[in-house]
Amino acid sequence: MKDESYVAPPSALLALTEAHRTFIEVVSLSLSHSALRKSPRGDGHAVMVLPGFFGDDGYNTPLRRFLSGLGYSVYGWGQGRNLGPRDGVLESLEERLEFLYREHGGPVSLIGHSLGGIFARELARELPDYVRQVISLGSPFGEGRLTASHLARVFSRLNPAEELTIDQEVLAQAPPVPNTAIYSHGDGVVNWKTSVQVDGHAQSESIRIVGSHCGMTMNPTAWFLMAERLAQEAQNWQPFKRSGWTSVVYPAAV
Repeated sequence: MKDESYVAPPSALLALTEAHRTFIEVVSLSLSHSALRKSPRGDGHAVMVLPGFFGDDGYNTPLRRFLSGLGYSVYGWGQGRNLGPRDGVLESLEERLEFLYREHGGPVSLIGHSLGGIFARELARELPDYVRQVISLGSPFGEGRLTASHLARVFSRLNPAEELTIDQEVLAQAPPVPNTAIYSHGDGVVNWKTSVQVDGHAQSESIRIVGSHCGMTMNPTAWFLMAERLAQEAQNWQPFKRSGWTSVVYPAAV
């Protein structure tokens, strides 16, 4: 009998087709450049993009270039390959966040893919005054996350539970800043149910897209959504509204 907190990883079909579907997203991105150039533009504030497990800043280069093209001051996380919350990682991120806050004279928006989204949420929890908003992409912060990924065993070997520097008891709680959790039923790495914010606050939302896990940072619908979320006024955050063509591109959140 499985523990109540057990959440199964994605089906074998989703896992086996993850790479193929990521390739389709890359192709669709190249076909969407003209449309994406019409994405909402914001006030040019600082944005930091954090990579997923085993990812690095190079993987997110196209996304950072896109956001830079919209006028934002965009930064990577600057720590090489993301192998987990090892000693010094979160501390270095806090220092980087504080530096960007001082350098740009205001809060920084954080975008994190998968594990990077968990780091982003924790930064917002520790330094809420320095964070404008958090956008997570397929990040398994919800209950059952320890079993919900096909990479769970690899992560546990590299990051033993007794050495984790993040408080596991609060991961599922929404950070105290505006936060958007982007997820997909087609996620072949992480069970999408753990990437949805449950029992959040008035400035928490979960938005569903169509796509894979690895392709989220190269998914044109995710790019437009991130641009739309970042373009909001700092003191006037509003939840995303599905209407017209967006109700087709972004399925109902379930």
